[in-house]
Amino acid sequence: ASQKKLCHTGALLGESLHDAVKYGWKLDAKSLKHDWSTLISAVQEHIKSLNTGSEDDLKNKNVTYHNAFASFVDKHTVQLKYGWGEDAKVETKTARRFVIAVGGRPKYPEGPGLEEYAISSDDIFSLKKAPGKTLVVGASYVALECAGFLTGLGYDTTVMVRSILLRGFDQQMANKIGDYMEANGTKFLRGFVPTKCEKQPDGKLKVEYQPKAGGETETVVVDTLLLAIGRVPETKWLNLDKLGMKLDRSGKILTATNEQTSVPNIYAIGDVASEKLELTPVAIQAGRLLAQRLYSRSQTLMRYDLVPTTVFTPIEYGAIGLSEEDAIKTYGEDNIEVYHSTFRPLEMFVAQRMAEDCYVKLICNKARQETVVGFHILGPHAGEVTQGFSIAMRKGATKADFDMTVGIHPTMAEELTILDITKSSGADSKKAGC
Repeated sequence: ASQKKLCHTGALLGESLHDAVKYGWKLDAKSLKHDWSTLISAVQEHIKSLNTGSEDDLKNKNVTYHNAFASFVDKHTVQLKYGWGEDAKVETKTARRFVIAVGGRPKYPEGPGLEEYAISSDDIFSLKKAPGKTLVVGASYVALECAGFLTGLGYDTTVMVRSILLRGFDQQMANKIGDYMEANGTKFLRGFVPTKCEKQPDGKLKVEYQPKAGGETETVVVDTLLLAIGRVPETKWLNLDKLGMKLDRSGKILTATNEQTSVPNIYAIGDVASEKLELTPVAIQAGRLLAQRLYSRSQTLMRYDLVPTTVFTPIEYGAIGLSEEDAIKTYGEDNIEVYHSTFRPLEMFVAQRMAEDCYVKLICNKARQETVVGFHILGPHAGEVTQGFSIAMRKGATKADFDMTVGIHPTMAEELTILDITKSSGADSKKAGC
């Protein structure tokens, strides 16, 4: 996540340099160029420091670290293999309990050359050569984030989408992100899937694609093919079948509300656990609470229902709680009221950008004093705004609580304290001033 945020910031700084001219700075914005290798070197240094810091934390807390590949022998025993050669050291370790937190690896579609010549969203952050013209395959937040910063850094970028953007997120917000990205240079191929990739004599990649339901094949030639169609859990190497552990159809581990698997002394957290949010802070919090329950007599369970999250697309999207679609399914359309506003942040008036792109909405349950069950914001620094409001959401904030909060003027977050237009009224959500 941190490497994506750094690249996202790099792209935003480029926009800010253009904005600076409108604020009186004497810059030749048109002649500005970005150096890919400088950015990637900085990103790699940051990742290296994180890894070193994690190892130091383990040592400081007297945790023994085994840089080895683990697989289960039985429910109380794992085999550790230190390397892949025939002479690699192998040993076994026993424990009363185990926690599985192996995460996942990028998924690749079927088709000749697609896995061979494509890179994943993991690889882009160590790519030494500038990506050039890029085709991003996928509609996940990772796909859109990567496409967004590549466009912002000046690369010709196209996103190939099989169906909808940001499945699982609020679709009004997802489509607003797509519209903003398209208006700002990212191209979209909607309703298509890649079928084949061939490397050309000049090193470029010829990618064949067709409509998702089948049909006539088309081609596009690019410098880089980036696949971001999801991840698969790293469970097939763990010998979980030996333990009779229950998995879902994708290979993720089924867990109870306390992260316990179907094998009572083994727990699973993070991306490898079924139907859990694939977010690093979620895994960290779940692990922290699990440790406290196992060894400090705590009974606090991880709550997965009001987790704040942000998609770092060129226009950031922050969300907490239910999408509008899920709120209607859960509570019924008659019990839902949506307060919303389309606005322009103060700084964008001078920059002459984002005239009608920023948007907020609160989804409220009318049957419970307009408790806010969904929080959605689209605009600069949405992540910072969302984090603060997540505490209020966890405490069951109502629309009246938002209204009674004094806003800080002029900020984007202030919009959430002065919402008075409802969707049901049919009135225009666009705000006239700042």
